[in-house]
Amino acid sequence: MAISGYSPMLVLAISIAVVLLTFTTPVVHGQGTRLGFYSNSCPQAESIVASTVRSHFQSDPSIAPGLLRMHFHDCFVRGCDASVLLSGSNSERTSPPNLSLKGFEVIDDAKTQLEAACPGVVSCADILALAARDSVVMTSGLRWGVPTGRRDGTVSVASEANDLPGFTDSIDVQKKKFSDKGLNTQDLVTLVGGHTIGTTQCQFFSYRLFNFTSNGPDSSIDPAFVSQLQALCPQNGDGSRRVGLDNGSPNRFDTSFFSNLRNGRGILESDQKLWTDASTRTFVQRFLGLRGLLGLTFNAEFGKSMVKMGNIEVKTGTQGEIRKVCSVVN
Repeated sequence: MAISGYSPMLVLAISIAVVLLTFTTPVVHGQGTRLGFYSNSCPQAESIVASTVRSHFQSDPSIAPGLLRMHFHDCFVRGCDASVLLSGSNSERTSPPNLSLKGFEVIDDAKTQLEAACPGVVSCADILALAARDSVVMTSGLRWGVPTGRRDGTVSVASEANDLPGFTDSIDVQKKKFSDKGLNTQDLVTLVGGHTIGTTQCQFFSYRLFNFTSNGPDSSIDPAFVSQLQALCPQNGDGSRRVGLDNGSPNRFDTSFFSNLRNGRGILESDQKLWTDASTRTFVQRFLGLRGLLGLTFNAEFGKSMVKMGNIEVKTGTQGEIRKVCSVVN
C-alpha cells in the first residue's frame, strides 16, 4: 500500500529499516535480564508464582506488603540475588531490619512447585521479583512486565543489612542510599510509595508522639492525628502493635499514602519527610496532581521504578547459581 507523498522505493527502504531494527534490537533490561526469559525453559513459571501468591494472599492479605518489602530488602543488599532468603546464624535474615520480614513460606511454596515443573531452571531471585509484582496486583495495583534471568547469590551477611534505608533517615541520607544503587529522587519517592499497603509496629514511630521535642509531639504530624495515634500506641504500651502505614486504605495500592503525607499523616518519620523536604515534595505533588505540575501516574511509575530496582547488581549468565531450595546454597 502506497503512502501519499513518498516514492515506492523510499517506502520500501523505510520498511526494511524498521524490520531490521525490530530483529536486531533485543528486549533487554538492565544487566542481562529480559522479559520472557523463561518462555521456552519454563513457560508456566510466572503463572505458578502468581497462583501461589494468590492462594496465600486469600488466607492472609498481609502477605502482599510482606513480599514487596522482602524484594526491596533483597535488592538493597548485594543486589537482587535472593541473599535475603538464605538462612543461617549470620545471614541477612538475622539482621534487625529483617527480623520482621514475612512471606518466606510463599517463596518456598512457589519454589517447590517450580522445581517439580522445571527442575533447576527458575531462580529464587526471580521468584521474589515476580511475587512482589503479583502482590501489588493482588492489592489493586497495575501489573508490569518483570524482566527475569537473575541468578541466586551464595553469600548472605547480617551486618550488610544494617545499611538498609531506615525509618529515621533524613532525606539526604535516603537519597544517598538510593543513588548508591543507581536510583534517583523520583525512584525514591515512588518506591517509598509502596507503603500504601502494609503496617508497621508502634515501636518504630511512637517516639514521635510524646517527647519528640521540648514541646511534645513531632510538629510535622497533624495535631488531630497525634491523639489518634497516641490512643493506638500509648506511652509504655505494646511496641509490637501494628498500625497501617497508609491511614484509611492500608490494603489497597493507591495514592492515599501521598495524600496522607500532604495532610501531616505520615506514620514513619522518614515517610513524612518526603513532604517536608522540598526536593521530594515536588514528586509527591506530581503524584497528587497538585499546583498545576505535570502529573505522574503513580501506578505506572511504580512499575518502572520496580524494574530499575529489580536490576540492581543482578547476577546473570554463569554468575551465582540456581538454588534447589531458596533458604540454602546448593
